Amino acid sequence: MSDRLVIVLLGKQGAGKGTQADVLSQHYGIPHVSTGEILRAAIKAGTELGLRVKGVLDAGELVSDELVNDLVRDRFTHADAASGVLLDGYPRTVGQADALAEMLLPDTVTACINLDVETELVTERLAMRRVCKACSAIYRSIDPSGVSGVCERCGGEVVQRGDDTPDAIRQRLSVYERDTAPLLDYYAERDLLITINGDDTVDAVSAAITAAVDEAR
Repeated sequence: MSDRLVIVLLGKQGAGKGTQADVLSQHYGIPHVSTGEILRAAIKAGTELGLRVKGVLDAGELVSDELVNDLVRDRFTHADAASGVLLDGYPRTVGQADALAEMLLPDTVTACINLDVETELVTERLAMRRVCKACSAIYRSIDPSGVSGVCERCGGEVVQRGDDTPDAIRQRLSVYERDTAPLLDYYAERDLLITINGDDTVDAVSAAITAAVDEAR
């Protein structure tokens, strides 16, 4: 198997993917690549792909699989991705997973980590989540910054995101089950799926993931 480390991180919204992605990125020295990050970066850079994304979003349309695939393919060419990447939010569909497999040839995904957390728990986590509008720091509604509405890191405004309301949460989880959950079967059929209990401490979950990835390498 190639020395290039490619980890796909799956799990329901609120399963802790962002937290674990940051830990794993530092542990393995590979970039945390999320769909949101590459969309924002491309738009900010004003690249040809970025202008295409901006045009789609300004028109109120959804970014197509083809365009997302192009963005990810371009991200793989960056120097910091030479030794590997941690993919969070991509692939979202089986079609994107097929595109990813083609991008990586003759290599393959090292492991697909599924953070398994009960729907009731992730719903509770999302409903309690508060985010700083300035620096994107994440808090809970019961944390000091969540209560005061002032970020302890930068002083920015801490709010509840529009997609963290009960109705929005139900809709997001429904979309996940429809579009993304089939990826579990996709990677299981290829002996690449590793399911980790996400209902534990951050350190315990991180240790379980790194042990599984190291064994898979």
